[in-house]
Amino acid sequence: MTQYDDYYHANNNYYGGGGGGYDNEKWSCCNDSQTLFILLYIAFAALAVITWNTLLSKPIRLMAVFIHEWSHAIACWATCGEVRSIEVYENEGGVTTFKGGCRSLIIPAGYIGCGFYAMIFVILSGGRLTAAVACALFTLSMFLALCYSPNQLLVFLCLGYSIINIAVCVVEFYLYSPILQFLILYYGVTIGIFAIADIHEDTVVREVEGSDAYACSTEVCPACSPRCVGVQWVVLAVLFQLIAIWIALVEMSEECETLGWFECLNLSVDFDDFNLFTRNWQFQGWWEQAQETITQMREDGITAPWNQG
Repeated sequence: MTQYDDYYHANNNYYGGGGGGYDNEKWSCCNDSQTLFILLYIAFAALAVITWNTLLSKPIRLMAVFIHEWSHAIACWATCGEVRSIEVYENEGGVTTFKGGCRSLIIPAGYIGCGFYAMIFVILSGGRLTAAVACALFTLSMFLALCYSPNQLLVFLCLGYSIINIAVCVVEFYLYSPILQFLILYYGVTIGIFAIADIHEDTVVREVEGSDAYACSTEVCPACSPRCVGVQWVVLAVLFQLIAIWIALVEMSEECETLGWFECLNLSVDFDDFNLFTRNWQFQGWWEQAQETITQMREDGITAPWNQG
């Protein structure tokens, strides 16, 4: 797995990069790819928060609803159930009609799945190939959803996002790179933020009879109130985003340049000897480095310092 883009390799001396050997205890931050990732994550998160209750974010909020319902469907199939229909409504609600399966797993799968798949998007955004795989699987999921009696809004939603994904893939491989990785990161960050906000508003702030949290409280865990269930889901959604950021930064680190994915994950967490404060965090001067990177890129005609592997 290639963790540095060609631009970083060509300018390794300019940025003070050095050859990093395998270190089973530490990984470093922040090189050019990690810096760009952090900046984009902050920008996308800010955009999601600012546009939360506006029409501008309506399409991505509806997509978050689709992923919620799709997560119910996946849990149903995984427990040998039968999905009969998937619908998404303009009021940002949705319904997945199913028969059979394990309700104890299907009921919580909606909110938990939305946060989980947002985490996967963020992690896979770090590489060109992994972003392409994420985009392909996402598009395939939307086409499959059209086979389960979707309502008109869901048809338009799936077709619209499929066209966007395919168009961005064409641009990525023929015109401009790494726009696909930016798109997948945008999906991950925005859907993750919306998942956290939805869980908080729908299950913690209020108790709604008939909601997933209410059903989970009555059928899965009677000892927990719906709000208690909602708090647990919020914590999970936040943890998913933190894990995604952690893994993405590790995979882009200098120490992972010549390592595979699982070797890097082993590098990132050593539970036998783990001390967060002894990690090689090198944030000093990273903003100046980012500005120098952008200036040098413009002079050299390079698009972006992002992992092309």
